[in-house]
Amino acid sequence: MAFENIKLSQKERDGLMKLKRTTGIKNWNTLCRWAFCVSLAEPSKPRKVKITSDSSVEMKWKVFGGKHHDIYLALLTDRCKKDGESLDDENLYQQFRFHLNRGINMLTLDKELKGADGLLKMALGVI
Repeated sequence: MAFENIKLSQKERDGLMKLKRTTGIKNWNTLCRWAFCVSLAEPSKPRKVKITSDSSVEMKWKVFGGKHHDIYLALLTDRCKKDGESLDDENLYQQFRFHLNRGINMLTLDKELKGADGLLKMALGVI
């Protein structure tokens, strides 16, 4: 895999700071996993937006995915196949960044999200 490091934009960092306060979840990688999965659950393709990696938040892919990093890569690869996207490393990284960015925005703008239990309700389709 060509992408080992993930560097977030300042806007994404600010969104994650808000999510930390809202959910009480303290780890960037945990919130990023939620954001990534929320975006994957959306049937539409994420918009191809320019994402500037201008914050101080950076993590390794294996930190993002933890012991399940291979599963997250398989989810990304499967989604790219379904969306008709190229599976080369550069495009996989781009698609990952688009999904992560959209997921952070979706969670940040969700007014029903009022705590970590809200993430669970969202995952179960209760919200």
